[in-house]
Amino acid sequence: MTAEPVSAPYVRLAELEIDPARAEAFSAAIRVEIETAIRVEPGVLVLYAVFEKDDPARVRVFEVYADETAYRTHLQTPHFWTFQADTETMIRSRRLLDAVPIVLGAKAR
Repeated sequence: MTAEPVSAPYVRLAELEIDPARAEAFSAAIRVEIETAIRVEPGVLVLYAVFEKDDPARVRVFEVYADETAYRTHLQTPHFWTFQADTETMIRSRRLLDAVPIVLGAKAR
């Protein structure tokens, strides 16, 4: 008996540099985006956004989706489009990295 292949989670890392003068506005915008995505998109498993401790102009976002289709779907949502439009002038640079999970672990809250 052969098991059906299970699609692996799709993991992406975003390295952003933002305008430090706009950090508070960026923080508010990404908070709304993440809270909405987690609440309404079943394929969004994890979204974490953090400022670097020594350089709050540098933001890292860790994203885990059920699969690549869930990621592509996320990019087409109205709340993501709103986030993109609202933060376009706040983000000075963006580097997106696809990642391959080794192990993903979390405790339930």
